[in-house]
Amino acid sequence: MNASRTTDAHPYLRAATAGLRHHARAHTSHGTPADRLHLDTLHAHLTSAHQLLDQLTDSTRSPHPAAGRHLAAAHLRLWQATAAVHDAFHTVPADDGEGSAAEECRPERLPEGPLVLTICQRHLAASHAIRRKTTPTALNTPLHGHTTTCSQ
Repeated sequence: MNASRTTDAHPYLRAATAGLRHHARAHTSHGTPADRLHLDTLHAHLTSAHQLLDQLTDSTRSPHPAAGRHLAAAHLRLWQATAAVHDAFHTVPADDGEGSAAEECRPERLPEGPLVLTICQRHLAASHAIRRKTTPTALNTPLHGHTTTCSQ
């Protein structure tokens, strides 16, 4: 039963990957800089991928410790990418009249409302999840030494 549940998820992952590829090609042809909507959507995608990678890491660590370590490293790197996208969101000027208040990250506010509140709420929830499993030093340290030898 567990194998069928795993297999059922793969089409959704392939569809998400195809959607990202399509968007990347479309964005490349237009060459417009990222705006807040793009960064918010990318942040949502990264936090979802981060949650999936967290679950995969936990379930893989016991039966395959070496693979679990690699997944844990990927989990941490993905979090660093997610945090960078959140920071980029706050550096892109608001074009919807939000003004300087949009530059402030105030996740304690409700998620309904301006875009800035949604991304900050999502980021706060994701940061609570990763901080339960990761030290502050690890979150801010570049990862080195995790290499894979490809046998192909």
